[in-house]
Amino acid sequence: MNEQFVPRIGGVLSADIAVPEHEREVRFYRQVLGTGEHPLWREDLMNNLGLPIIGLGQRTPQYESLPLQWMPHIQVADVAASVRRAAALGGKVLMHHQDARGQSLWAVLLDPNGAAFGLVPVVPQEAMPPEAGDVEGPAGRIAWLDLTVPDAASTCDFYREVVGWTVKQIPMEDGGERYFDYGMAGGDGQAPAGICHARGANADLPPVWLLYLPVGDFAESLRRVEAEGGRVVKAARGEFTYAIVQDPVGVYFGLTPG
Repeated sequence: MNEQFVPRIGGVLSADIAVPEHEREVRFYRQVLGTGEHPLWREDLMNNLGLPIIGLGQRTPQYESLPLQWMPHIQVADVAASVRRAAALGGKVLMHHQDARGQSLWAVLLDPNGAAFGLVPVVPQEAMPPEAGDVEGPAGRIAWLDLTVPDAASTCDFYREVVGWTVKQIPMEDGGERYFDYGMAGGDGQAPAGICHARGANADLPPVWLLYLPVGDFAESLRRVEAEGGRVVKAARGEFTYAIVQDPVGVYFGLTPG
């Protein structure tokens, strides 16, 4: 499971989205994430330690240019340099915020497949929120990120150049043909994300960053997805238990047992 609040190049810090029908969306995520005897997520969508992992904002005119995708915030060594590399490699800059001195503070980009993601500087350890609280057991966090695209190899190269991730090949097989998907590791060797080919079990997944959020009662969360106007796109149980779902406005994300 991804270690959330750790300062490192390539570390996934958090994620956010700006949505229409904001009140309905907030209710949906409250219901779906708030399952189990001791829910991993609070009513305000912070985790059960009170830490800000996911943010659900209103889709005001300021954010109309952003796609309806959850956007992970990834730590990089130099935001401005990463923005330049992304643009040179076929990405698109949606937002690039700088301070009065021209120092890059954060950016929102699209990769060549149209997947949205954010860049932030590596956060100093003293600025990281403490993972403290009286909650026993797991805490709500982004467990994993996955991106499924037609050409996973070139997409790996893009993120290796832009984010600074290193790449680990993962052997796969589809219809008797062998190929590789990829685990993307940060500066400390941990792999918070994967990039997969759109084939086999992943053939019908959209080319967006899917964040997998753990829940206390997986079966009940899937029931609430449907009850609250969402859709279960795919569910798998076994060695790896997870589900791909759509929220009421069509945004994709993943669920996994906590």
